[in-house]
Amino acid sequence: MLHTRPLEEIDYELIRAAERVIETNYRYGRHHIGAAVLTTTGKIHAAVHVEANVGRITVCGEAMAIGKSISEGDHEFKTIVAVAHPHPHETMDSCWVVAPCGMCRELITDYGPDTDVILSYQGELVKCRAMELLPEKYTSDLEE
Repeated sequence: MLHTRPLEEIDYELIRAAERVIETNYRYGRHHIGAAVLTTTGKIHAAVHVEANVGRITVCGEAMAIGKSISEGDHEFKTIVAVAHPHPHETMDSCWVVAPCGMCRELITDYGPDTDVILSYQGELVKCRAMELLPEKYTSDLEE
């Protein structure tokens, strides 16, 4: 069971930033996930995922948003979210929040173990610590 917390207004702003970036840049077969990260400085960095013909080299939206944030000098994260844009053949007409994949859970916790993740849990949007999504995380740190 996750220890979740309700969303605050800034969390909804973060979701809207992820929606805006994918609504602006959606391309069928290329970009359908938007992500946004809120840093401890209060800045929001948003990016889309980059799809590749060879799925293994696809770069997730969360990784792109983290990389964009770091490239802009913001290295400490408060909250992250990803949203999916509906494809033309789907019946949904708006974006929805998606949970990070396993690789993104690893990446998020590598760069910000205290980062909150917004996700849908038991039918509602909530946030929880990224480390809760990755119990017993692998680390190369040596214990003393």
